[in-house]
Amino acid sequence: MSSVTYNEKQVSRWIGARTVARAKSLVEKAQNIQWQNNLLTGEVPGRKIEPYQVMVHFSLPQGKLHASGECTCPVKNNCRHVAAVMLANLQQQPELTPEEPLLHRISSRPVPTLRLESRAKFISGFGRYGHRQKRLDFAAVHFDYAGIAVAAGSSGDRFIDSQGVPFLVQRQTGLEQEWLAEINAAGLNTIPAGHIYTPESAPLPPSIFAPDMPAQWRDFIRTQLPKLRKSGWKVSMDDDFTWNITEIAGIEGKAVQGQDGWFNLELEVSVGKRQLRMQPLLAGLFQKDRRWFSGNLNQIPDEEVIELRSDRNERLHISASVMKPLVGNLIDLFAQGMNTPLRIAPYEAGRLTALSDTGRWQFSGDSGVHQLAERLRSSEGILPVRPPVGLHAQLRDYQQQGLNWMQFLRAHDLSGVLADDMGLGKTVQTLAHLQLEKEAGRLDRPALIVVPTTLVYNWTQEASRFTPGLKVLALTGPERKDFYDAIEKYDVVITTYSLLWRDQPQLLGHSYHLLILDEAQYVKNSASRAASVIRSLKSRHRLCLTGTPLENHLGELWSQFDFLLPGFLGSEKQFTQEWRVPIERNGDRVRRELLARRVRPFMLRRRKQEVAKELPPKNTIVRSVEMEGSQRELYESVRSAMQDRVRLAVEQQGAGRSHLLVLDALLKLRQICCDPRLVKTDKALKVKHSAKLALLREMLTDLLAEDRHILIFSQFTTMLSLIAEELHKARIPYASLTGSTRDRTEPVRRFQQGEVPVFLVSLKAGGVGLNLTAADTVIHYDPWWNPAAENQATDRAYRLGQDKPVFVYKLIAAGSIEEKIVALQEQKAELAGSILEDELSEPAQFTSEDLAALFAPV
Repeated sequence: MSSVTYNEKQVSRWIGARTVARAKSLVEKAQNIQWQNNLLTGEVPGRKIEPYQVMVHFSLPQGKLHASGECTCPVKNNCRHVAAVMLANLQQQPELTPEEPLLHRISSRPVPTLRLESRAKFISGFGRYGHRQKRLDFAAVHFDYAGIAVAAGSSGDRFIDSQGVPFLVQRQTGLEQEWLAEINAAGLNTIPAGHIYTPESAPLPPSIFAPDMPAQWRDFIRTQLPKLRKSGWKVSMDDDFTWNITEIAGIEGKAVQGQDGWFNLELEVSVGKRQLRMQPLLAGLFQKDRRWFSGNLNQIPDEEVIELRSDRNERLHISASVMKPLVGNLIDLFAQGMNTPLRIAPYEAGRLTALSDTGRWQFSGDSGVHQLAERLRSSEGILPVRPPVGLHAQLRDYQQQGLNWMQFLRAHDLSGVLADDMGLGKTVQTLAHLQLEKEAGRLDRPALIVVPTTLVYNWTQEASRFTPGLKVLALTGPERKDFYDAIEKYDVVITTYSLLWRDQPQLLGHSYHLLILDEAQYVKNSASRAASVIRSLKSRHRLCLTGTPLENHLGELWSQFDFLLPGFLGSEKQFTQEWRVPIERNGDRVRRELLARRVRPFMLRRRKQEVAKELPPKNTIVRSVEMEGSQRELYESVRSAMQDRVRLAVEQQGAGRSHLLVLDALLKLRQICCDPRLVKTDKALKVKHSAKLALLREMLTDLLAEDRHILIFSQFTTMLSLIAEELHKARIPYASLTGSTRDRTEPVRRFQQGEVPVFLVSLKAGGVGLNLTAADTVIHYDPWWNPAAENQATDRAYRLGQDKPVFVYKLIAAGSIEEKIVALQEQKAELAGSILEDELSEPAQFTSEDLAALFAPV
């Protein structure tokens, strides 16, 4: 029961006489009338199932009693339901009976208490708080009289203890006022009741306190709370108080090297005098905030404050700028679960250096390992070596750097991928490395080089030209059997991917100083027979050479590194689950960046534009042409029919089992774009016109008038035959090279020496091993899904030694399947570039939407 007293006349003044008159019919219906200090609550039945909730606040502004009521009815404030509750309370005032026991009197010295709380209430118009701020942070002040809490701002002397027993408290108002003045001096001011909008939850104390601005809570807690405690205040803070936080400046990390050479990571933060493990804290964060595993940490602002919760429900705040490098570098380890130890390989210790800005790190183990990892990560500290005396070539600066890098890997028993662009001299760099090994006395076993069949001659010629001191054996042809027993007598043995399986017993019978895979993309299929043999060969060191380390998917990257550093990227199944699916299917940029950082120390990749200043610019121009008449009609009829077949097959069998049908359908459409005669149907053979072939005829007329030397690439050898017929009709001399060409040297010689201005080359036959710098123009008659294949073909002309600008034309049938191929080419190029060069982009995907677009009408 409150000590507040009022009468009906006052109710009429506060609420209004007319409202009071309307309320009298509701007085008997009012129920659950209760007092809580100076707050009167009750319920009045209304039109809805739930009764209206009423709260009446009593206060003493300027010493005069005032009441203001709130209700859950549509009127909200000072309605007839409020008046009914106030009148009902007047009727229910009990009279003191002689039997009522005397109250126990308390006259002890009080102790001031301060409790910091937060409530979901509105505050408006107070200090610098925002308009209708939705969360109220405040301090509640009580005076503890021998266990009886007397709220600051309350009136009267009757109070109850925690058990509900009433007491009569002899209040020491002088002390209470002194302590309130102390609170004001500390920066907390009383929030007037008129500034607070209270929903129908637990009522606030009679007086509450807060600084003028929310941000001042931080300084109050840091500087004023200790002073209040020292002067005798009892201070407590709710767990969910907005400012009940511990600021974490940084993370303390330890890397302890185990007996197996791997490093065990321990991550901790300091909370007071305690050290808390980071893994449980991060597990809770990752579970509630999926942005950290979304694959794009850029969506989290650096300045954002991240909240962690300890096992004691303590709130720890740490900057996102500290967390993001940690998660970005160790996301693959965190994904394994909270209870899985954090472990990294010794040659990946450079990951820890990248975390130096997140806090303090201690390194326990072989310091040389850490230094090696850091040198690998930064590519600095790789010492230069003298070129071999027996090298008959002047290495360019970047080629000397490549030699330094290969020697560095060899010295530390590591393997790598020399992934320079085509034409930058990977062969001469490798030969210089082998010559240096021989001169240093380390080439006491042969080096085995595995190459495509078309490059055997090139390797032998380059070796005789640049490193004549190396004894080279080309283990090819029927007569190779005569040299099986003589392998140990040579410095360099060259074999081909196609012969590996046949010569497996003989090759496995030897150990090699260095095993080199040229054009390593040939073994990107880890299940191939050649890949199986290669993994069985015994060698001290391993090296891959390729201009396209990543063409189609990340599995190719795993295959190469499984050969170079077995276990580095886990098993193929693990790699697929933890890297390929998140990156290729889900577009996970965080893992893509981390994978790029992991493989980069073992991959040296230079682009032509970066290192070969003497190379003229390459200009790529897309020429589109519309199909017309019967060719367009044929395309549309085939497209419509195949689209229906593909859709039905996908619905019945699924996309995977319909793969061959999809490819067959796309093949027919691409052939029609090139020339309808490529499609062997009666209807197609009746179409005599090809828009693209007509465009090519026109272009050749203009280009040859400018004395251009032209390479024309197509993946369809039949198309090259049709183009050859057109050239013959126009009396234009030409040479051609396809997979069926037996003598590859003669057509190359004729073109290089200027005997013919046009060279027709099939995409596969001319992809590797050719040097056609006489060309200044490249025409891709038809696009292919794989941009790397096209680029390899273009690089036959765009390579070192070229002294003319190179123009690359891509002929595209407008609105057709070919335009969709170009779009998919860009996606694949982005996927390759993002891993090899750490450029962010979305990975290529073949989805149902892609198929719908591919079969879209012209």
